[in-house]
Amino acid sequence: MKVEIRQEAGTLVTGLAGDWEIETPTPRFETLVDEAPNGARVGAIAFETGDLGEWDSSLLIFLLQAMTYCENHELAFRHDGLPENISRLLTLARVVPEKDMEREAPKTSLVDRVGAKGIVQYDQFLQSATFVGETVGAIVGFLTGRVKMRWRDFWVVVQSNGSGALPIVTLISFLVGLIIAFLGAVVLRRFGAGYFVSYLVGYGMLREMAALMTGIIIAGRTGAAFAAELGSMKITEEIDAFETLGVSPVQHLVLPRVLGLFVMMPLLTIYGMFVGILGGMLVSITLLDLSAIQFIGGLLTPVTVSDGLLGVFKGLVFGLIIGVSGCMRGMQTGSDAGAVGRAATSAVVTGITLIIVANAVIDWLSALAGI
Repeated sequence: MKVEIRQEAGTLVTGLAGDWEIETPTPRFETLVDEAPNGARVGAIAFETGDLGEWDSSLLIFLLQAMTYCENHELAFRHDGLPENISRLLTLARVVPEKDMEREAPKTSLVDRVGAKGIVQYDQFLQSATFVGETVGAIVGFLTGRVKMRWRDFWVVVQSNGSGALPIVTLISFLVGLIIAFLGAVVLRRFGAGYFVSYLVGYGMLREMAALMTGIIIAGRTGAAFAAELGSMKITEEIDAFETLGVSPVQHLVLPRVLGLFVMMPLLTIYGMFVGILGGMLVSITLLDLSAIQFIGGLLTPVTVSDGLLGVFKGLVFGLIIGVSGCMRGMQTGSDAGAVGRAATSAVVTGITLIIVANAVIDWLSALAGI
């Protein structure tokens, strides 16, 4: 690696010789110019590469320094003495300018952060209210015959949340019935009232646990699936294509999913009631020495039809909540790589939260009405 600088007719000629390798320290062009003897004023910088051997990026770094020196001192940079491939690489290196580092955003006060967060939450509330209104309008239009629904999608939802959801609903409902019966057996045997475990199991499964646990299961299973499906369609711009063609995405995609889940949730709730009661009967027979006839007799005596109807009504409400929340989060999906995952997670969290709130409200209203 050799560099020789001399002046010829107002031109600073830089002779490059030897092998230029990145392992060898590259000289600074400005330092070499300052050390060169001063002569007449120069207006350009040229190069001689007749004795140049092998080279790599270290030579390009040196030449870029020379170009920067020319720009700073208003000198002409002559490429004619350089090999053609080096000239092309220098041109490519100067095509894209260096990116300026973004400055750090100034720190904001607590009031500004709270205000910005409030505005974001308000915008999200408006979007959610708009979507719920469009969904309700589509359901009303379907009931009045003004909106047509894709029955194929409807039956797909019914099948996937019917036979497809039976195994997990069976397992959870059976275990919940076992747990309620175990708790009742431990407490009631201390007072010699083990016979009333059947009432506890029936009352708990019919009014509360069957609908609640089924709703939580479907929120994690189907609500997330709705959000992922619609979120993927949003990212691939299929929903935008529907809007361009004049097809309402709510009527075409959301309506069959919401109605399918609305129809199947009460049936799954009734199934969960029977499975949970069966689990409680198993505990009563094994721990309390009750017969199946005694358990069923103790169940039918205090439990009324209104208890079962209340559970079915909760299933209807929970199905509507899960369908709307899952589809809403899917339609609100962003455009980045992790948007679908966040939409599915948000759908599950929103669905379960609204289910718990709705359950508390329904219980409060039923208590006021004496049901």
